Amino acid sequence: MPVARAKRNTGFSRKAQVSVFAGYLVAVIAALVGAALLIISIWQPSAFSGLRSAAGDATSPAGNAGASVRNGSQDVLDAISGFYQAGRQNARLKEEVELARVKLAEAEAIKQENVELRDMLGVQQAMTEQPVAVGRLIGSSSSSVRRFAFLNVGRRDGVTTGMPVRAPKGLVGRVVETGYASSRILLLTDQNSVVPVRRATDDLIAFAEGNADGTLRIRPINVGMNTIKEGDVFVTSGAGGLFQPGIAVGVATQLYRDGAVARLLTNPAATRYVFVDSVWQPDAQKAPEELLDDVTANAEEVSPASADNTSGTE
Repeated sequence: MPVARAKRNTGFSRKAQVSVFAGYLVAVIAALVGAALLIISIWQPSAFSGLRSAAGDATSPAGNAGASVRNGSQDVLDAISGFYQAGRQNARLKEEVELARVKLAEAEAIKQENVELRDMLGVQQAMTEQPVAVGRLIGSSSSSVRRFAFLNVGRRDGVTTGMPVRAPKGLVGRVVETGYASSRILLLTDQNSVVPVRRATDDLIAFAEGNADGTLRIRPINVGMNTIKEGDVFVTSGAGGLFQPGIAVGVATQLYRDGAVARLLTNPAATRYVFVDSVWQPDAQKAPEELLDDVTANAEEVSPASADNTSGTE
């Protein structure tokens, strides 16, 4: 038994020695080959160009595939980044456009306000009498029947009840209440508003009454003799002494048997600055009913005289 174990150990050691020797031998040979290749590459670099070319040709398909994958992934990343940047730029451009629209609207508003102020300046320079005050319309009544507006001038500016209010394009109304720094205006379109008017081209006398719907009703004094035509312009006649003669009131747009419907030449909703004039004749502080009676009485006094003159002529 001990002899057999000794033989087995001796054989095993021989194989191990052979394998170790073979490993050393391969390592030495590899080192020599590597050293030889290094010496050759240093001494003559072009000696392995063929091998390098062959290796490059062999690995070229794999390199092309890898490059395609890299380029594709880069294109996807660029597309995502570009989409994100385009979205941000689009949002920024939209914001700039909205801001530009706001600035343009503000510029247009300032331009329109300058036009109105120039018009008012021109009217004020052409007026024979300077207005009592120049104010701004700051609001209006919400009722659909009563038509009032509010002005930012009052007693401290010399405004009193009954004073006419007008804009560069025509009459707006008259003051019915005054505060220290504000006033309330009865607009021409109110049902209680009555203004003596005449046709601008002749002496056709009529009354402009508010319709409470934004229009005026022109009612001639001579009933049954309606000679009004569409497009006729009516101005204040000065009857009653409240409004100065010749202030534009409205233009006829629709005819009736006993009168016409007129459109205001001055739209209060689109008017910002107005003049407050003094009463043309200070003793004319009368109610609309009294004003109607006085003007009607004057017209009746003139009519018989005209009839007598006509009879005498015949």
